[in-house]
Amino acid sequence: MSLGSELKSSARQLMFENAPKLFYISLLFMILSTVLSELIFRLPGTVDLDGGYAGLAAGELPSLGLFIRDFRPVGATLAGIIILVRAILDVGFIGYSMRVRRKQETEFQDIFSGFLIFVKVLLIFIISAIFIFLWSLLFIIPGIIASYRYRLAYYILLDDPRKGALQCISESAILMKGAKADLLIIDVSFIGWHLLNFMVMMFLTSFLGIPIPIPLVSIWLSPYIGVTVAGFYEKRIIGFAA
Repeated sequence: MSLGSELKSSARQLMFENAPKLFYISLLFMILSTVLSELIFRLPGTVDLDGGYAGLAAGELPSLGLFIRDFRPVGATLAGIIILVRAILDVGFIGYSMRVRRKQETEFQDIFSGFLIFVKVLLIFIISAIFIFLWSLLFIIPGIIASYRYRLAYYILLDDPRKGALQCISESAILMKGAKADLLIIDVSFIGWHLLNFMVMMFLTSFLGIPIPIPLVSIWLSPYIGVTVAGFYEKRIIGFAA
């Protein structure tokens, strides 16, 4: 059995062991994430989904002139704040997934744990984004590699909140040495689930007329990915210690 298959099988077992509470918590996370994402799209001067999709369908490419015309500083600032809040919420769900993986007691408030260390979470978010951007200037492949290099930084921070942002990023790079392809394969193995999630979301909006895109499959998919990657982190920690 491959590493990915082993981790996913273990994740499914842990998910069922934590049901139905796990799916209630995942539902809450999905609702909060959807609301935050929808707020970004609704803010003036950020993203005009209807106009953007219509333009692309008509063969029109986005232009700098249109961007400048529609840009609103207040809306863009609020969107940036919401994106950071969403990132902190994502870190909280990582922490929750780690607790499930370690068979520890979980509560609904676990998904908000990122707010207790939000300064360091934001620093990791900003610093890693800068590093990834700089590597992406060379070409897209170095940028992708960089994103995997720093992927475990939040896990390291959650394990020891006393560590600084740069230390977590540096330790992530060490843990991911020689293992980036393994995590990439795990990510790719979830493509089918992501496609299903997208199709269900499109069905709900296009055929049932629901005005807000609801990623319903995420109630299963988010903890599935979260617990699987938390298992990958555990494997790396054990392997590095050995």
